Amino acid sequence: MNKIYTLLLFSAVLSFTACNNSSEEKNTAKTSAVPVTVSSVTAENNTPFLTASGKIEAANSATLSTRMMGFVDKVHVNVGEKVTKGQLLVSINNADLSAKQAQTSAGITEAQAAFKNAEKDYQRFQNLFADNSASQKELDDQRARYEMAKARLEGAKQMKNEVQSQFAYVNIRAPFNGVVTNKFIEAGDMANPGVPLVSVEGPGNFEVTASVPESDISKIESGVEVQVVVKSIDKILPGTVTEVSTSAKNTGGQYLVKVVLDKTDADILSGMYVTVQFPMEKKTAVNMVLIPQEALVKRGQLTGIYTVSQSNTALLRWLRLGRTFGDNVEVLSGLAADENYIISTEGKLFNGAKITIKQ
Repeated sequence: MNKIYTLLLFSAVLSFTACNNSSEEKNTAKTSAVPVTVSSVTAENNTPFLTASGKIEAANSATLSTRMMGFVDKVHVNVGEKVTKGQLLVSINNADLSAKQAQTSAGITEAQAAFKNAEKDYQRFQNLFADNSASQKELDDQRARYEMAKARLEGAKQMKNEVQSQFAYVNIRAPFNGVVTNKFIEAGDMANPGVPLVSVEGPGNFEVTASVPESDISKIESGVEVQVVVKSIDKILPGTVTEVSTSAKNTGGQYLVKVVLDKTDADILSGMYVTVQFPMEKKTAVNMVLIPQEALVKRGQLTGIYTVSQSNTALLRWLRLGRTFGDNVEVLSGLAADENYIISTEGKLFNGAKITIKQ
């Protein structure tokens, strides 16, 4: 009796499923075609590139410090303020240096007086020697006095130059026209040798320092044109590789590549993070299939893409993916070159849905 009930229940389920399938087929048949945009893998969109993360920096920048120790009298600028070359930025107490300058000035005055006196004596003994009124030894002694006085005067002048050069380290001035980007000290603080005081950057010219792993550094050459993606402002800027490091000893295994950005009107700032796209050689990309990541369809752990069947219906194809190149991803299997696939749709898309291709 139980077997009879089981058979009847199974028959009912099959009948119900068959009815549902037939209704879905009818609904699918009645559904209007979904407008889609189609693309295909061609030589134009089959050019991959290497990507590396980097940061924008001002091409002309300086972090200023001092060689002197002393209290800061005044910081004359604020962060964001424009400065001109030679403008005073930070004043450090220079009482000791001023006293030393006064001493060197007094030393120069004394040395000049001694030199003039020795010069007159030397000229006098030259005349006496010419008249045979002075011996050769007396003339030699006066010449030695003259040379020593001349050397002392020169030494005193050099001492003054040294003191004058030290004033550059107590009066910190802008090395070029630019903008103050950081201030590390305030009035009353103690300035120490080598400790940063202010940072200045020259506006207009920017460069990017990118970190490239050892597996890719051999594929990058100086002079190559690249694209720099600035996500914070949604811009892609052109640039040129100018330096390729050959050592990763002090950079954690990453090789540094410097890219100079072409002049642009984009509102970029120093410190913005970017992605640099380095083009690969064509021979490397000849057998590579790349598709945009936005065209992918994910179902749990599976990833696929909708292709176009001969009857103009959407056909879901499961893919095996490889490396990522920016917004594109490499297809290892599941899609062949020159095969059409759907990149966008204006309606709900499912396997077997009728489609109309937008021109």
